[in-house]
Amino acid sequence: MPNRLDTIKSQIAKHGGIAPNNRFNVIFTPPTVSLLNLNPTNLLGNIINNSFSWKSLISDPRDISILCKNASFPSRSLNTAEYQAQRESKKYITGKSDGDINMVFYITNDMYMKTMFDSWMNHIFNTRDYRANYKRGDGGYCTDVRIQQVNKQGQPVYGVKLVNAYPTQVGEMSLDNTATDGIHEITVGWSYDYYEPENALTSSIGAIGDTLGGLFT
Repeated sequence: MPNRLDTIKSQIAKHGGIAPNNRFNVIFTPPTVSLLNLNPTNLLGNIINNSFSWKSLISDPRDISILCKNASFPSRSLNTAEYQAQRESKKYITGKSDGDINMVFYITNDMYMKTMFDSWMNHIFNTRDYRANYKRGDGGYCTDVRIQQVNKQGQPVYGVKLVNAYPTQVGEMSLDNTATDGIHEITVGWSYDYYEPENALTSSIGAIGDTLGGLFT
């Protein structure tokens, strides 16, 4: 009779092994105003500091996944209320709540991710005239965000689509002249309407569409 450890190993192997948390993709296409890096001041600065590249004029959605250090699948909880049933209280479902999430991105010398999120946040809420933009429609600030778990071959095995997602917080970037080997990162907080779980096929097809849409916007 197999012992408990052998049984556990057999069950894990039957399901393809334990899923690693360091194999994932994050795929989204920002609004056009954030996708095109045509700010004259930024372009001139990149030329002066020798960080200019023609490829940096249009943000490639594939770069976003590479520069994402960590992300998470969102939580979901059911909202309940109580009612008195005879001699005891019982709960019933009133709705659901999807949790906001954070992502951490590496910052390159051309400040690619920082300037993109700065533009996106300003598109959401213009601090000069103190007005919020429209959430959806032409010129809206929402986009769908896909988070994928991938296997060792880089193929998606599970995914989640955040519908009508947008950044609500871009964290600070600390500067320290005593640091010797520190690197810049930013934490971005997201809100969205709801999320949809996706299987491997649906997530793969959707990701291809998102990437192509971003490249040819």
